[in-house]
Amino acid sequence: MGLIDVKEGILLAIAATVVYNAILTIYRLYFHPLAKFPGPKLAAATQWYELLRPLQKRAIYLGDSEDEQYGPIIRINPDEIHINDPDFYEEIYTSASKKRDRYSKWKLMAGSPLSTFSTIEHDLHRKRRGALNPFFARRSVARLEPRISQRVELLQSRLEEEMKSGSVLDTKAVYLALTMDVVSEYCYGKSYEFLRERDFKAGFKDFFNELFENVAVRRATPWLMWVMQRLPLECVVRFMPADKALKDMLSFQNWIRMEVEKILGGHREGKGEKGEGEYESIFSTLRDSEALPPEEKSVQRWVDEGFVLLAAGGETTAKTLSETLYYLLRNPETLERLRAELKTMMLKTTELATWAQLEQLPYLGVKPYLLPTAVINEGLRMSGDLSTRIPQVPHEALRYKEWVIPPRTPVSETNTLILNNPSIFPEPGLFQRNDLDKYMVSFSKGTRSCVGINLAHADLYLMLAGVFRRFDFELYETTDDDVRLVRDGFVPMAKVNSNGIRFIVKGEVK
Repeated sequence: MGLIDVKEGILLAIAATVVYNAILTIYRLYFHPLAKFPGPKLAAATQWYELLRPLQKRAIYLGDSEDEQYGPIIRINPDEIHINDPDFYEEIYTSASKKRDRYSKWKLMAGSPLSTFSTIEHDLHRKRRGALNPFFARRSVARLEPRISQRVELLQSRLEEEMKSGSVLDTKAVYLALTMDVVSEYCYGKSYEFLRERDFKAGFKDFFNELFENVAVRRATPWLMWVMQRLPLECVVRFMPADKALKDMLSFQNWIRMEVEKILGGHREGKGEKGEGEYESIFSTLRDSEALPPEEKSVQRWVDEGFVLLAAGGETTAKTLSETLYYLLRNPETLERLRAELKTMMLKTTELATWAQLEQLPYLGVKPYLLPTAVINEGLRMSGDLSTRIPQVPHEALRYKEWVIPPRTPVSETNTLILNNPSIFPEPGLFQRNDLDKYMVSFSKGTRSCVGINLAHADLYLMLAGVFRRFDFELYETTDDDVRLVRDGFVPMAKVNSNGIRFIVKGEVK
């Protein structure tokens, strides 16, 4: 083939690509089943709009002034509908008798396509979720409680050391060390022991921040993650030296792989050591059970499952604990009332109460709430859990007001928009009391809600009570701007140059 033929071939390929995309754009704008729905024309025409807009603005994609003109229902990309209506949330997420798939284009967003979280098909998700549910039932988490309490005691010892040294601490790093120690031991029967690290393994907090910073890119370019996960780590380091978050994530997954291989090889037992609390680690127990068929016990599937469990059980709970600390310190009256209630149960500052005991303490005499559930609920609401929408794919058509959404259309709402809706939560930026459980969607709802809700609640009860009953804190160069949600990084994120929530341990509570 001559040089002229090669040039002609290239030109023909370019021309064909241009024509194809032109035809595709016309179809999406005028003939697609979603063409009638309101929304930006660029969003209807191309997936790239969703990627470029938040990267350019470094802001949340949904709910800003540019979207308000379209109303509560918007076509936000060629295939997906987003609805901002708290009263329609249950129709999308909690229809237990109806099938809901995961949006296939989001399968690689978390970098763990074989996890239960990323499972597309409704029936397969139900099987995988059914195997995990027993480990996160309240009774199972209660068996883990002695181990959680041991970690709280270790944290108290560390905070006492930091109090004497006058160190400035990063709240997120401290709490992440605590939650990761708990969830890693529950998953693999072996704790990370981050709490024993001099800096609370602060680099791990940075890893999660960088990982979530890039979620918009992974969401729009799932093929990139697919390629990266199939390359040796050495190749990723060599060819993508600047992408530290990606390299760290792959390194973390390699650590998980080693733990999984030990478990599948029979080199780790399933139960906690005698005298340290009776519990069964998740993957050792699944290895020996018939809850999953052999094909569901592959190394890669358990690597993916473990990654999601560690990230969800560690990072999101740590974020809630961190921001709850901030809002309590910003609301001295609420904090003092909380401590007064805790003192009725925990007579000594070094004494720990049980999860069940803490649930029985009344908070301000308000009937719907038990201490510190009112505080915890507000911590969960204000920390926001997920700012990224999680689309569901209903098998049936959905009707929203005058709109009929075709079957198999990805449909979503965004938890953060509901939790900050001023018509439901007056002055959503302020720590307040509310009794609107219907709109508390921090863990989502329905068959795909967060499996770890009981573990998160146990962590929140025991960790908040253990810390605030004993120690007094002071914020260090931290303002609302270091907490306020301005960016969507899968979890709500503050301004780009924020130093996070920092504090000093002032002394022990008298």
